[in-house]
This record gives sequence, structure tokens and C-alpha cells, in this order.
Amino acid sequence: MVKGMSDVVETGTILFAEVLGRTLTGRPLLSSRRLFQRIAWHRLRQIKQLNEPIEVRINEWNTKGLITRIEGLRAFLPKAELVKKVNSFTDLKENVGHCIHVQIMEVDEDKNNVILSEKEAWEKLYLQEGTLLEGTVKNILPYGAQIRIGETNRSGLLHVSNITRAEVTSVSDVLFVDEKVKVLVVKSAFPNKISLSIAELESEPGLFLSNKERVFVEADMMAKKYREKLPHAFITKGSEPLSKSAFPFENQALYANWKWFKFEK
Repeated sequence: MVKGMSDVVETGTILFAEVLGRTLTGRPLLSSRRLFQRIAWHRLRQIKQLNEPIEVRINEWNTKGLITRIEGLRAFLPKAELVKKVNSFTDLKENVGHCIHVQIMEVDEDKNNVILSEKEAWEKLYLQEGTLLEGTVKNILPYGAQIRIGETNRSGLLHVSNITRAEVTSVSDVLFVDEKVKVLVVKSAFPNKISLSIAELESEPGLFLSNKERVFVEADMMAKKYREKLPHAFITKGSEPLSKSAFPFENQALYANWKWFKFEK
């Protein structure tokens, strides 16, 4: 018995372990750590298969990106996959300790490699049709306005026909650069383009021209009504919950290293 082992387990306690082989004397060589890692990789593949964004806490950073842990395993988020543009190492370092949503892009147990993307998660969370966003008018165009979404470097098009359900003679008459607005993500006619609308947030035609404040106050309610009209396929689904335990034993307190299987969220 390893020195100090008696402080961890007592005689008769059940342990989970993987058999690695045999010692020179013929005794089984066991490893609880190896079993933990095997189950952790299995659960990581399950999470990837769900294909839904998950929330992680950033633990470290390096010159190439950010580092976190999922199910206890090290995972890497390249800076190219961050939503916000990285201009300096300070921008990377400021993420440490913060929680962000990511999508698991690659799981390679042989190479001990887990690659994440915040961009993919962001698109799934915020670019579904019917999602209400806050933005800032970045540019006024002859045919609409370019809207910067939140604090990201992503932007979408608010076409003149989607500003209001009343007639608009000139976009600059109703919107101005740096103006804060609420917009709804609507179906785009162009692949990979973000199409936005304020008109769908109007409770009555032309309300945006006469009372912008009321349109934005009622935005949550109107966005909900819009989503209720969408085909089922366009409604964002919540991910199926993963099982909380690896093995469905009733008396969990009986097993000394049971808590090792309650992986990080």
C-alpha cells in the first residue's frame, strides 16, 4: 500500500480503477487516473456530439489563444476563433477568469487535443432567426444601415425595407451613426449574411418613425411573437442534459473516489 493511502481509503472500500497490467510479482497494476481520463474523453465526445454551445471558464492564456478545462481535460481556444478581435496580449490576458460560451470543434484523444471556437458558439446563440439583439449603427448606406452587433466585431445589414413598415425616403432621416438600436435577426436571402429588422418589432406600422422608444420597450414582446410564428425547425432547442453520473449506483457514498466522476461543468 502506498504511504498515506490509509488516510484516503479504508479496508473494504470499493474503488474504481482500470487494470493496466501486472507487476513483476504478478499482482494487478491498477490506475484510477487512467479510468478517469478514459471516461472524461468519452464524455467530451458526447458533448461534441450534442453540437451545442457550452459555457467554460478561462484558466490560462498564451500567445496563441486561451486555455480552459472541460471534464477536467485541457482545451484550447485559438485567438482566431474569438469573437472579439485580439489586438494585443493584454486583450488575451483579460479573458482569464471569465466565463464564455464555446463550441467544441475537435476532439482527438490520441493527440491529447481539444479545440474550441467562440465564433461558432456565438453564431448558434445569437444568429438564430428570431433572436433579439442590441447594436450600434456603424454606417449609413443608400439601401440601409450597417449595424454593429453588441460589443463584437460582427455586423449585419438593416435593409431600408426592414427599418419600418412605413415608407422611408432616406435612411439618414431615420437613423444616425453611433445610434443604439434593437434589431431582430430575420431570414436572409444571402448565405452567410446577417439580415436584421426593426420593422418586425413594430406593434403597428410606422411606429418606429413616430416613437422609437416605444418600439424598443416593446421589443422583447414583439420578438417573442415573431418566434412563435416560426416553423419548428427555426426555434432554438435546448441541449439534452448529460447524465450527472458515469454509473447509476444507488449508494454513491460507498465508493471512495466517486467524486472523481463528478466532472467539471
